[in-house]
Amino acid sequence: MPEPRPLVVYVDIDDTLIRSFGSKQIPITSAIESVRALCGEPGVVAYCWSSGGADYARGVCERLGIAELFAAFLPKPNLMVDDQVPAEWRTMVVVHPNEIAGLDAAGVRARLGWR
Repeated sequence: MPEPRPLVVYVDIDDTLIRSFGSKQIPITSAIESVRALCGEPGVVAYCWSSGGADYARGVCERLGIAELFAAFLPKPNLMVDDQVPAEWRTMVVVHPNEIAGLDAAGVRARLGWR
């Protein structure tokens, strides 16, 4: 039986994993634990991105103790060239940080219609 294709996950930083109040960053513990559970599953390849840039994303994840979950750290794009807008992608599920609790790779695959 062939291995299932990897589940590729992109995780944002600001207002997803942390909240910022001035120069203070407050971890969103429930989201961090949910990301830790989901991105630590076999067959999940996770990337962390932020409009603050790759170095910013890496630094936050290092401080949160979750950097090892991610294959790479990326800036959010300023331009995307594609024949479809992301809302039309058949292989994309967008989840608000408040909705990630208890979501596992099997649940995401089911939402995508993957077996």
